Amino acid sequence: MTWCRSIVALFIVLVLAAAAYFANRFGTDEAVDYIDVEDHFKYGSTGGERVSGFPYWIWRALPHVCSAHLPGKGYESLGMLFETGKDLPIGVSRRHVTGMDRVFLNCAVCHTSTVRDTPDAKPRVVLGMPASNLDLMGFQDFFFNCAADAKFSPEFIVPAVQALGADLDVLDRYVVYPLAIYLMRDRLFMLRERFAFASKQPAWGPGRVDTFNVGKTPFNFPLQKMSPHERVGTADFPSVWNQRQREGMQLHWDGNNTLVGERNKNAAFGTGTTPPTIDLHNIGRIEDYLLDAKPPAYPYPVDTALANKGASIYKEYCSACHGASGKDFTGIAVGKVTPIADVGTDRGRLDAYTYELAVNEATLYAGYPWRFTHFRKTYGYANMPLDGLWLRAPYLHNGSVPTLRDLLEPAAKRPKTFYRGNDVYDMQNVGFVSNVAQENGRNYFLFNVQTLGNSNAGHEGKRFGTELPAAEKAALLEYLKGF
Repeated sequence: MTWCRSIVALFIVLVLAAAAYFANRFGTDEAVDYIDVEDHFKYGSTGGERVSGFPYWIWRALPHVCSAHLPGKGYESLGMLFETGKDLPIGVSRRHVTGMDRVFLNCAVCHTSTVRDTPDAKPRVVLGMPASNLDLMGFQDFFFNCAADAKFSPEFIVPAVQALGADLDVLDRYVVYPLAIYLMRDRLFMLRERFAFASKQPAWGPGRVDTFNVGKTPFNFPLQKMSPHERVGTADFPSVWNQRQREGMQLHWDGNNTLVGERNKNAAFGTGTTPPTIDLHNIGRIEDYLLDAKPPAYPYPVDTALANKGASIYKEYCSACHGASGKDFTGIAVGKVTPIADVGTDRGRLDAYTYELAVNEATLYAGYPWRFTHFRKTYGYANMPLDGLWLRAPYLHNGSVPTLRDLLEPAAKRPKTFYRGNDVYDMQNVGFVSNVAQENGRNYFLFNVQTLGNSNAGHEGKRFGTELPAAEKAALLEYLKGF
């Protein structure tokens, strides 16, 4: 019987050893940490990899396997930004979870962009500015189309992963990665079905997203039955500087929340988090950074004498709604909602955020100390502070006006079409170059103001400065460069 007990004991040891191995291999949950807070903003995890994350090596391989579904070479062709020496673009984080490194988006993907002084100049990365290059609809369509491709299978993806230098062991090659590929494909099919409404919308174009129609999907809204007036709520990504000064203001384009922390947790859903998976510590670091993050100063020449003339014009026409300056946000209507009938801009984004959605958002984080309590339906758009205004083109909430000079004109004189996605700066008109269709093989997005959700009307008339004499407009424009 001694030999029997020995076999049993050996079996128990082997089972315990196997259990320890698999617990260690598949039970680890550890994000890549960054000491520098700016690096953390660019690459730090929000927790989204835990549920929504793509296996790192599959992420790397898909642009090669599914190149036919990209508009150009790699993720760069979707407007994602790569720093020298980095294998992931800005706005993509990495975490070891469920036995492999997984990646997904973070806050910086929508709030970082680049500026070039000339077409031949090296791009400068600017943290906190709207991601005016990023084609988020193209990003999701790439993954949906790739998942439907016959090449989205272990037969094609595993060899591509190995060709990139992945050190896959036997378990990875024949079990872990094949299973991950099939699970990822099934999840993408499910998401494609849930986001099917977006395929019927006009193309968002770079720098834009239909935030709150996307936000209806977790609540299983019957999006195919939406009222026609709420089906297109596409708007620009906002800047995210100086969040401390925005506490208590009505936030989001329509001012539907007044709590910065709640707004941040809501935005984190866009990075793949859920109430149980959100990484509050890492998001807290990002929140702390953004409280006092500043936009860079306007780097080009300014006519000081002309700008000084513009200061009094700004005070008379703009300061009550947009603040005393780009640093001083005091003003009787700053951070408050102006009714849609008064401002007159495209109402698609406003109508997309419905009373029913506000009620449902009150259920988010139910049972947690930070349950949402501040979402409200409003009836207009919030008056935004203008910090870093020179970097926030195109203008209006839906990005329908290419430059500040154009915004100071009545809608009838604003461009009916222009190109989005260029990061070359237009110093004369204050915005980005918008009359170039193609550059170095890259096609820019043609924006048409007659497309549903793209109207460039509104923010016009005497109170908005569009009836000022040309000389006063020039002075005001020069003054605004310093914001």
